[in-house]
Amino acid sequence: MKFIELTVHTTTEGSELISDLFWDYTNYGVTICDVNDILALQNDKRTFWDYMEDDLAAQASDVLVKCYLPEDIAAETIPSIRAELEALRERSAGFVRLGTLETASRTIEGDDWIDVWKKHFRPLHIGGRVVVCPEWIPYEPAPAEVVVRLDSNMAFGTGEHETTSMCLELLQEYLHPGDTAIDVGCGSGILGIAAVKLGAQFAYLTDIDYVAVRSAEHNAALNGVSSRVRIALSDLLENANVRGEILTANITADILCRLAQSIPQNLKEGGTLILSGIIASKLAQVIDAYEKIGLRLLQTKQQGEWFALAFCKKQPASDV
Repeated sequence: MKFIELTVHTTTEGSELISDLFWDYTNYGVTICDVNDILALQNDKRTFWDYMEDDLAAQASDVLVKCYLPEDIAAETIPSIRAELEALRERSAGFVRLGTLETASRTIEGDDWIDVWKKHFRPLHIGGRVVVCPEWIPYEPAPAEVVVRLDSNMAFGTGEHETTSMCLELLQEYLHPGDTAIDVGCGSGILGIAAVKLGAQFAYLTDIDYVAVRSAEHNAALNGVSSRVRIALSDLLENANVRGEILTANITADILCRLAQSIPQNLKEGGTLILSGIIASKLAQVIDAYEKIGLRLLQTKQQGEWFALAFCKKQPASDV
């Protein structure tokens, strides 16, 4: 099968906006090539990273965001994408630097794309225990490590983005053996799978994207945890009786604020809520939304331009 690889030249701060835009047009993959991410990880003493060859950093300039479109729909899709890029430029003027938004395209074979993509990835160590590993790479874990293996064909959360890695770090800090974990907006299923491998008794996962649900199901099977993971096509948990000791939501700040009344309903009293996907300008707004409903802020984490939060759902006062 042939694909059109569409590349947009942008900036670090514009890359996530363009990535989100691309996902409206393809289920076949979106990649962000940003040397700043790699340099930050290489300088982080807590993290092992082996992503690109040594001489590539010197060649990098713009941030490149790429998406892959089936050749038979690309001719009608690419003009729509370019129109949306221009609309994004107008909406973001004065707020976010987007760079040139210059586009380029080329035809590639599907197998070639997958092979090129594969050779750049290595196991990713996050926190003290979690190792995220592509399914095709053998890895022998150290005694205390848990390995989360992910499918090579999906890009709904692979651990390398700050928002996901912060959630994984906070899970390692607050999850207790035997907990029930809940993940709202599960993507690849990485957080729920990691929770089970870290000792959770069970994990409930939801997502509104059918492809994400299929990806999470595949990854759960790949990791041998299908019997301890339930994945639903839903924005929130349909079963209000499902409650957990730890709940994660790595979405966007606006959605987190909109769902502030709903998300904690499935969290047990005294449980931990982990939120991520928050930019600096929205941080106070998210904290305020959850403190207003009675949650207590435990921790604020930052990586790059992104923030994650850990809250505690307060125990009700005892009757005297």
